[in-house]
Amino acid sequence: MKSKIMTADQAVKVVKSNDRVYIQAAVAAPQSLINALTKRHSELKNVEICHLHIEGEAPYANIEYKDSFFVNSFFIGKNVRHTLQQGNGCYTPVFLGELPLLFKRNIVDVDVAFIQVSPPDKHGYCSLGVTVAATPAAIENANYVIAEINPKMPRTHGDGIIHISEIDALVEVNRNLVAHNMPEPNEVEVKIGNYIAELIEDGSTLQMGIGSIPNAVLTRLTNHKNLGLHTEMFSDGVIDLILKDVINSNNKAINHGKAVSTFLMGSQKLYDYVDDNPFIEMKAADYTNSVAMIRQNPKVVSINSAIEIDITGQVCADSIGMRMYSGVGGQLDFIRGATYSEGGKPIIALPSITRNGRSRIVPFLQPGAGVVTTRAHVKYIVTEYGVADLYGKTIKQRIKEMVKITHPDHRETVEKFYFDKKMY
Repeated sequence: MKSKIMTADQAVKVVKSNDRVYIQAAVAAPQSLINALTKRHSELKNVEICHLHIEGEAPYANIEYKDSFFVNSFFIGKNVRHTLQQGNGCYTPVFLGELPLLFKRNIVDVDVAFIQVSPPDKHGYCSLGVTVAATPAAIENANYVIAEINPKMPRTHGDGIIHISEIDALVEVNRNLVAHNMPEPNEVEVKIGNYIAELIEDGSTLQMGIGSIPNAVLTRLTNHKNLGLHTEMFSDGVIDLILKDVINSNNKAINHGKAVSTFLMGSQKLYDYVDDNPFIEMKAADYTNSVAMIRQNPKVVSINSAIEIDITGQVCADSIGMRMYSGVGGQLDFIRGATYSEGGKPIIALPSITRNGRSRIVPFLQPGAGVVTTRAHVKYIVTEYGVADLYGKTIKQRIKEMVKITHPDHRETVEKFYFDKKMY
């Protein structure tokens, strides 16, 4: 191991012009390697940097380095969103559950992988900690693997265990992970959370992400029993429910008695809680987001969001009109899994209007908007005005359901358009 230890500047020397570099996602992004590579911009040309969204800084995405680095986002984060407009970045649409296949099938070849791990145990095994996702597949595909070893990285159980022999260069750091402390839900989000909580039965298996609406839902579940967790990510909101034995995963059909996720993001409390916690099982994204796996659990409730939804149920979740904003992610993976689950309930939740008062339920999507979830996939839509159940409904019936949950200021406009045009 000692022979592999070097500085970040030394480690990234292996990257050459025209290489492709994969960076571990979310709060596991190895910042010292990112910074060291960016410092080499004058020596490099046309290095493609690919990743899901990453937290922290992404200096390689600055337009001044466009000749040195090009960003390929599998899910667009705030820190690289500008690259799509400036021309030094692009977006690759892919379901999160299928991202590992791009590496396993050599569709996207990786020259160098940047990862962050916990220190090795006495047997030489490290942990990928809070982000597994597609990282194991990228490591297997990569020609060279560079890892930050960070004692602040939680040691998690599951698919993120990697032996020190699989790592070519080691950079020692001691840095806190990026922390996310969620604000309190507002009045609209609390109303949405209440409606969703009423749909969740005892014994359900939950999938929900980060944000005020998931947090609002979780605060309403303290009297539920035997809930399970099989999700692509979770945050602090589940901890109290686990400690109160509300979430115990005792009713799950697979990974019985385990909470399953592929990445985590939250406060230091979350990172401390998952450290060496056998109840938390971190799996690769092609497992957590596999419809075949999700559907085996009973009463799967998937809670996802949208940018806008048309009145027939087409869900746009990755773009604002033609402008790419985020990504496909795992929304459809879990909507399909929940649909096939016995007693499952796929839910799309969103406020009825934007901050400037524009309706998010519309007669038709903005020109260029991407449909992440089709009208044939969708089931429950929830706003602060209630729940629309679209499953098995005709277009005309869907319109009536959707009008009920549209903001009152926009109901007449939304409904009138369709009935006047006879588009049902």
